[in-house]
Amino acid sequence: MNIIGKIKKIEYKPYLGKELIEINLKDFNINSSPTSSLIHDNKKIFAISRWVSPKRTRSYPYERVYNTLKYPKKITIIPVVKDEGAIGERDYLNWDTVSLMSLLDVFVILAYYETAEKKRNKITNQKFNNNFVIKKIKDIENFHSSALHWNLNELTENLTDIVKNAKKSYEKIENNTGVKLHSIFGLEKFQEEINKNVSKFMEFSRAKAKEAQMREVITNQPKEKLSTLSKNNITIENYLGGKYFFTIDEKEINDNQITLIESKYSKTSIIPSLADIKDGLLKMMIFSNLVDIEVDGNKFNKEVVLNLSSEKLKDKITSKDSNSVINNFYNKNNLSRIHVNIIDTLFKEANHNHFIVRLGGIK
Repeated sequence: MNIIGKIKKIEYKPYLGKELIEINLKDFNINSSPTSSLIHDNKKIFAISRWVSPKRTRSYPYERVYNTLKYPKKITIIPVVKDEGAIGERDYLNWDTVSLMSLLDVFVILAYYETAEKKRNKITNQKFNNNFVIKKIKDIENFHSSALHWNLNELTENLTDIVKNAKKSYEKIENNTGVKLHSIFGLEKFQEEINKNVSKFMEFSRAKAKEAQMREVITNQPKEKLSTLSKNNITIENYLGGKYFFTIDEKEINDNQITLIESKYSKTSIIPSLADIKDGLLKMMIFSNLVDIEVDGNKFNKEVVLNLSSEKLKDKITSKDSNSVINNFYNKNNLSRIHVNIIDTLFKEANHNHFIVRLGGIK
């Protein structure tokens, strides 16, 4: 089944973002700062998040970005490449990540790891070049155009030099730690793809993202427990001509309506973790703004659902239910005030942004 949708703009109000610690830029170190924080320099304030890998399926980068979205100026720091050693993973930046951040009006700092430590036959505790990151923050501070323009400029003008720095750093790390890393040929090939032009880079990255999408469709993640085996590809096009190759956990089709479902599951907790929920909410931000949905060439209306399930819960509710139904559910499950506050805020976010939350047990 071929599902295609388009995004023209993002309209979304987050409610679950946490309060961020504020740090003066002169005291800021990307390697020791919280994963999401507020940076102030004179009277200017930036909300900053960082990724530990360019691969978006690792360590909840979407949650970190989500926590910054309510602030006017948002920056995220992403390594262009992360090599964990020849027997470990090596992940590369892809165009779709940068394009997605552009849609969310997030400035991307493309960074590189400068140092690392040995851990058995791999490297760990990789650290960014902090001076480089601070310089980029100051550049953004003086940049008077959109995140889209910044991000495209970084790809076209600066990415090649950043990759060269990453290459030199990993050569140095390999010499210092004695850990064998992946062949430098891979980095050179990646650099060649970038050097051609942004268009070719987009095609190269889309092919990689497409391969990852196909693998994900046939592999359920350990944290997922789906009520139906209907995991499906969805291709999202934006006004840049970029394509995102996502997967949806579940789908339901009734007449001319398709329901796109993102699912989060917990076996041991009463509800899925906030990190899982926020990861799902970034998907809601994307899916709720889709227009012109087509399934195998036929147009469909859409409904978007965040499905949260737990083996600890009894019965089910949705964000569309009445207060009395919701309160009965709270009482039946003896939910704590903390969990009630999370669910109430989540339901408020869903109702404001035109999607549905389903919450309940798996039976």
